[in-house]
Amino acid sequence: MKLGELTYEEVAALKDAVAIVPVGSVEPHGPHLPLHTDTLLSETCAARAVVELTKKNVRAVIAPSVPYGVTDYAGGFAGAIGVPAPALTAMLRGIAEKLLASGFVHVCFVNNHLEPAHDAAVRAAIDGLPDGAASVACPLTRRWGRTLSDEFKRGDCHAGRYETSLVMAAGGRVGDTALPTLTTSLAEAIKSGKKTFAEIGLSRAYTGAPSEATREEGESLYDRLTAMVVTEIEEALARR
Repeated sequence: MKLGELTYEEVAALKDAVAIVPVGSVEPHGPHLPLHTDTLLSETCAARAVVELTKKNVRAVIAPSVPYGVTDYAGGFAGAIGVPAPALTAMLRGIAEKLLASGFVHVCFVNNHLEPAHDAAVRAAIDGLPDGAASVACPLTRRWGRTLSDEFKRGDCHAGRYETSLVMAAGGRVGDTALPTLTTSLAEAIKSGKKTFAEIGLSRAYTGAPSEATREEGESLYDRLTAMVVTEIEEALARR
């Protein structure tokens, strides 16, 4: 299931396989979640999508993750290790082209880091590739975002109930969630022109209600996020 664990002969023997590439970031997620939260979410979505695709007779493998992203909003916080958007686009484009050249029939980038410039950089990586050759599965689009929780739809979900529930369900590290509920919407703040967490007023790099998070909610959210990945891949394969 993991490309990095296969030998070159095993890769050469794969026929009509899809490569799923988890994309994330290294940035603060409050005082209670790890820096690699977004990457963990993408990896978990990818693993669950492989299981569902197998049931549909679609062979898929998980390529090594790309854990660095555009993290301008977290600037000034310890642990915010980002890369420029053009660098991310170039790297992802190169990965997609090499995977396709190696015989994979489709490449899907699964992205759970929702900074707009990051999402744009990921999508730019597949621009110009043949129709159906690559896709991006990301809940930032209205199509998928509207299927998720109320907190997600409001935009007060960075390290809040939404992401904390997902980390719990993924078995990731979760610290003390007894934190005050914040109602600051990142989506609205970004639309208003604010450029950093500090400018928005997120002094501890989170918003939302982490104290309300549950593993059960995380499992329910993964069902919807997994359906997002599977559907994006199926629709792209149908266009080939």
